[in-house]
Amino acid sequence: MADVDPDLVDLIESVFERHHDTNNEVHGPLALDDELWSVLAESGLTRLTEPEESGGSGATWLEAAVLLSAAGEHLATVPLAESDLLAGYLLDAAGLARDGAMRTACVLDADGSATAVPWAGRVERITVAWDADGWRVADVPADSVHITPGVNLASEPREGVRVDLSTLHGAPVPESVVDGFTLRGALARSIAACGALDRVLAICVEHTTSRVQFGRPLAKFQAVQAMVAAIATESALARAATENAVSLVADSDWQDPGVAFAVAAAKSTSAHAASLVARKAHQSLGAIGFTMEHELHRYTNRLLSWRSEFGSVRYWDDRLTDAAVAAGGGALWPLIEGNSM
Repeated sequence: MADVDPDLVDLIESVFERHHDTNNEVHGPLALDDELWSVLAESGLTRLTEPEESGGSGATWLEAAVLLSAAGEHLATVPLAESDLLAGYLLDAAGLARDGAMRTACVLDADGSATAVPWAGRVERITVAWDADGWRVADVPADSVHITPGVNLASEPREGVRVDLSTLHGAPVPESVVDGFTLRGALARSIAACGALDRVLAICVEHTTSRVQFGRPLAKFQAVQAMVAAIATESALARAATENAVSLVADSDWQDPGVAFAVAAAKSTSAHAASLVARKAHQSLGAIGFTMEHELHRYTNRLLSWRSEFGSVRYWDDRLTDAAVAAGGGALWPLIEGNSM
């Protein structure tokens, strides 16, 4: 992102490069990287978008995008998006205080349950939203919540949460906050996916240019060139759509009427890219890419998991379709350009 302070970019890159997890053989749920979280907290990066008056850094989604993309590229196992961008958003919407605690967030159903909640069993507090004749938000200690263990395809913790709604009071919020939560989660996953896609492309380029078969590098074979080119194309398309959404969000503080369409385009594009890139990357590396010792699976499994979080691929495709149909022929192009919703 051109508008982000280069010193911040350098800080973020240096932190993640020092704490890049190279253990590719995953057995059971991934552990929270407490050391990385502590370093990020000391640098003010765990409260990056929190207002300065409450102890945060007061940054925008432009800076947050750099952080999340780097986290995706370096396999960070910390709830950065969940704590700052999602729980923080719900707390701000409800007028509740932030305090720097590590958090995750979720929307509860009528029974007080939520599934696949990131890092629920590892955080200090869980910020929840639920409908009780009007939407409300509460911030509860994680040890007061019933948590059912679970993981996604990449072994990242995605646990079940159950809360006794009769014990919650919370603060009222508008219904629009719930869709705002989904949009923010979708954009956060799209950003992280872009970082992972960049790394997958780098892995494939390095492998195909250095690996020699039949007397020449794999990259000299036209079929391999086509696969790597497809990976590069899909990765660039996903990043372009995601950076467009991030810029629109940052410029308007989520107030531009075209934000929902831009985020839907980013999530749809990055999700479709995840499917194609995972397939082509493993084809490019052959059997070696499927071994536990190789790092590729750690990226492709994350990409395949993230594509369905905060809304499935079909959900975001349908949102794009509905918005395009509602716009009609006359307003469709301005909608795509970002000039109207």
